Amino acid sequence: MTTIRKILIANRGEIACRVMRTARARGIASVAVYSDADENTLHVRMADEAVRIGGAEPAQSYLNIDAVIAAAKETGADAVHPGYGFLSERADFAKACAEAGLIFVGPPADAIAAMGDKAAAKKRMVEAGVPCVPGYQGDDQSDEILLAEAKKIGFPVMVKASAGGGGRGMRIVETKDELGEAIKSARKEAKSAFGDDRLIIERAVIGARHVEIQVFADAHGNCIHLGERDCSLQRRNQKVIEEAPSPVINAEKREEMGAAAVKAAQAVGYVGAGTVEFLYDPARDDFYFLEMNTRLQVEHPVTEMVTGLDLVGWQLDIASGKKLPISQDEVEINGWAMEARLYAEDPAQGFMPHSGKIRLLEFPEGEGVRIDSGVEEGDRVTTFYDPMIAKVIAHGATRDETRMRLAEALKKTSLLGFAHNRDFLVSLLEDESFAKGEADTGYIERNLDEIAKRKAPGGAASLALVGAALTDEPFGNLLTGWHSRGRSGFPLNLVNTGGKIVKTDIKLDGAEVTAAHDGEAASIEVLSKNENTIRFRHNGRLGVARYIRNLYHLEVDAGGAWERYMDITLVPASDSAGGDDVIKAPMAGLVTSMRVGPGDPVSKGTIVATIEAMKMEHQLKAARDGVIADVLAKEGDQVAIRAKLVTLQTEA
Repeated sequence: MTTIRKILIANRGEIACRVMRTARARGIASVAVYSDADENTLHVRMADEAVRIGGAEPAQSYLNIDAVIAAAKETGADAVHPGYGFLSERADFAKACAEAGLIFVGPPADAIAAMGDKAAAKKRMVEAGVPCVPGYQGDDQSDEILLAEAKKIGFPVMVKASAGGGGRGMRIVETKDELGEAIKSARKEAKSAFGDDRLIIERAVIGARHVEIQVFADAHGNCIHLGERDCSLQRRNQKVIEEAPSPVINAEKREEMGAAAVKAAQAVGYVGAGTVEFLYDPARDDFYFLEMNTRLQVEHPVTEMVTGLDLVGWQLDIASGKKLPISQDEVEINGWAMEARLYAEDPAQGFMPHSGKIRLLEFPEGEGVRIDSGVEEGDRVTTFYDPMIAKVIAHGATRDETRMRLAEALKKTSLLGFAHNRDFLVSLLEDESFAKGEADTGYIERNLDEIAKRKAPGGAASLALVGAALTDEPFGNLLTGWHSRGRSGFPLNLVNTGGKIVKTDIKLDGAEVTAAHDGEAASIEVLSKNENTIRFRHNGRLGVARYIRNLYHLEVDAGGAWERYMDITLVPASDSAGGDDVIKAPMAGLVTSMRVGPGDPVSKGTIVATIEAMKMEHQLKAARDGVIADVLAKEGDQVAIRAKLVTLQTEA
């Protein structure tokens, strides 16, 4: 038995803050590590001590094993918690901690290695009698063999990176004609993410549910499961909303899957917290082993909410040598829990990641609502790391109560400074199929256009709010910060989030603001207004809008609809032009490929370049047929948001 007195968290953001909260509650001192990009972040401010470990790029800092170990030794830490991502599933990191005399809060290095290689893990699971998806996980990685094996399995197939997880290096392939490009891109992404480009191929289970089992094992031979989580709502194999329990798993199937998960963990001598992921086929009532994540999961709070247990606390106890505090028969599942991942990304623009300063951030408080976040108002979201802002979690007696509670909590979450996916999450929670528990792993992709459609902000009434936001106190006076405007009103030419030009006339009459737009007029009565909040009355109903002004940009969030405007009232039309002739960087990032040169002909939809940001690669395509006029960036360039990359010749 070992007592942990000081723990270093080898991670950043939300999970670092989460571990620190449990450590603080137990009287354990915490040490943060940070990169140059994270010097002033929340996890650094929360820690008792903080050590710089390198540059902004993960390879220079959070993936630098020597730097992390040195920081632990320098501060006198007893233990290291890896969080999730980065080094959390690196067997060499667990081994390095042990060799340095540090307690690694996770499984043994051998168990990480056994489950970290998907091909080897699948072979081991077959031997252990755990149901597995039919597929190929052989050593011959030639294109010819992979194609031949895919034909044997039968399309559609899933191409997956043998190392790592989190959806990286994973592709669904519908036909043999698509396989070559899928193998090429999956290998490239796997190599970049994990330093290992080996692939496996599996049968794609159509209509499947993603159901995972939380397991815990101690060093005394005890292993139990804490029920299942349903993570079927995914986009590009990235989880969006998770829940516990699953709406499609009954008690009998839960025990069957739980027993299989325990068997999987015991097959590799597992110790600590782990998650065994399965594909569940509702049509056949069968399940298949996918992989085991040898770490704490992002979605662990939903298990904590329905069991009443502190899983981080359990991790610390097991790492200290203690036995599991309860047996399998004592595990209780109470009510329902759901988690939504709030990200700085724009669903209406292909989930493009965003970065920038968080200018306003407020979360709701209330019964059954929990917020796990690694940022505060005033912090910055950078292009170097995952753009998650927070996990919003709700718990209730029933699934429907929990679903509605989570949707309401999201609606009451205010986030201004950049685009985000809050409204998309609300749309999912209010979706009829999800409400019925029918959404499978492909549901978002099949219905993406409808679910991701930006909610209309309310026509002329929303523009009246814009007018109110652009009028300084005392209310009714001229706004001098933007343009010189008359006291009785002013015209506005705005570009909205979707790139559409919106023209309106604003009229002021005391506390009443009227906007005329597209043949419609609407008025609001401003009841109070401060720097970020407008309380108003519209058609007899009270409302609250949050807003920020930043130079020529305005963001307004009212009634669960967020919109960003750029004021071009006094900007010449030529300055805001560009259209289909200019391809710009949609976010700051690294140009990973430039596929065209001056004079090259292109068709609409042709990929001209790719940019990597927020750990994801994004393809930039030509908006029309044409000929490349100029290329303004090259592979390896770091470019700013909206930087011009490629121009097409102007059409005659």
